Amino acid sequence: MQIKNLMSEELVTIDKDQNICDALRLMKKNKISRLPVTNVNENNEKELVGIVAEKDIATKLGSSKYGNLAPSHFHVSTVMVKDVITLEETEDIDKTAKLILEKNIGAVPITSDGDLVGIITKSDFIDTCKGKAYEKILATDIMSSEIISVSSQDRLVHARRVIMDSNIGRLLVNENNELAGILTSKDIARALTSFRKHVPDKYKQAQIKNILVEEVMSPNVERLSSESTVADIANNMLETGYNGYPIVNEDDTVVGIVTQSDLLGLIVDLELGE
Repeated sequence: MQIKNLMSEELVTIDKDQNICDALRLMKKNKISRLPVTNVNENNEKELVGIVAEKDIATKLGSSKYGNLAPSHFHVSTVMVKDVITLEETEDIDKTAKLILEKNIGAVPITSDGDLVGIITKSDFIDTCKGKAYEKILATDIMSSEIISVSSQDRLVHARRVIMDSNIGRLLVNENNELAGILTSKDIARALTSFRKHVPDKYKQAQIKNILVEEVMSPNVERLSSESTVADIANNMLETGYNGYPIVNEDDTVVGIVTQSDLLGLIVDLELGE
């Protein structure tokens, strides 16, 4: 099967000269986490020049390199990834899935004869996991038991660094050795945007260190049982739009986490293996 049979043709893009507030509003409105970035060339045609994700915004906003630059002056071109991997719409689905896993990327813009015609993300593959074969595979079979977490009392700048260093999109938050919340790149991006908007420049450097994880995290964490099947997990992801779930045992102790990447890896093994 070719990519064009699975990709989303409802493209939401953003111009490179718009600001990050515009990008976050578009993501929230369309319930997506990344946007292809375009520029109008000399022929008055839109061309793809990058891609921007919530994680990119969170990473750049917390950097001292950009000082006290206001969000309204933070152009998308400053935070976007410029070296975009694209594929032609006739590319095979199996090669696409493997590429996403190998490069650890969330989405690939799709072109036809050089023109941007769609985008494919990890979530586009998840519907495959609703099949009968996936009803026999449990969360414990595919989850990552290496749990990367922070404390609710940790500073947000520390959590941002953990996400960057670990190259992940979310952190579990502990309080008194219990699961207290979850912190995502989206949470960090929105919190730092608000901070830069409302805190006077002369106080920014000192006050950014005072933001705690508990002020930004989502406290009501949806979790799934270790006995949940992959089909159950896929259905939950499709219904809620969440990209990952903590997995708990009978006494509600967190034993792992399952993300879209884990599901995609399983799909590659079962459906697309050599």
